[in-house]
Amino acid sequence: MNDPLGDMLTRIRNAQMRGKSTTLTPASKLRKWVLDVLADEGYIRGYEETQGVDGHPAIEISLKYYEGTPVIRELKRVSKPGRRVYMGVKDIPSVRQGLGVSIVSTPKGVMSDASARSQNVGGEVLCTVF
Repeated sequence: MNDPLGDMLTRIRNAQMRGKSTTLTPASKLRKWVLDVLADEGYIRGYEETQGVDGHPAIEISLKYYEGTPVIRELKRVSKPGRRVYMGVKDIPSVRQGLGVSIVSTPKGVMSDASARSQNVGGEVLCTVF
C-alpha cells in the first residue's frame, strides 16, 4: 500500500456511502493522530483499537450521522505520496469559509488548521474535511 492515510479516508467515505455504523482500518500512529483530530472536531464518534481479521492491530472507527445523513460531506486528500503539499501558517487554506477543517501535520503534531494558526506553525496539509 503506497498511501495508508488515503486508504483510511477512502474506507471512511465508502462506509458512509453504504450507511455503515463502523469501519475497520489497519492501525498506525499517523492514522490515530488524524482520527483524534476528526473526533475532536466532531466528524466521527470515536475509534478504538482492536484486532484485525488477520491478527494484526486494527482501528474500528465509529462513524457519525445526523438525521440519517453522514456528518462528513466531503473528505479530500491534499498531500499525496507523489506530490507533498507544504504550507506556511499564513498560507493554510480555510475550507468552505471556515465551516470545514484542514488537517495539518506540523512539527508540534497533527492538528486542525485553526490550532495550527493559533500556535503559529505550518506544515504538510494532509487532508480537508467538510
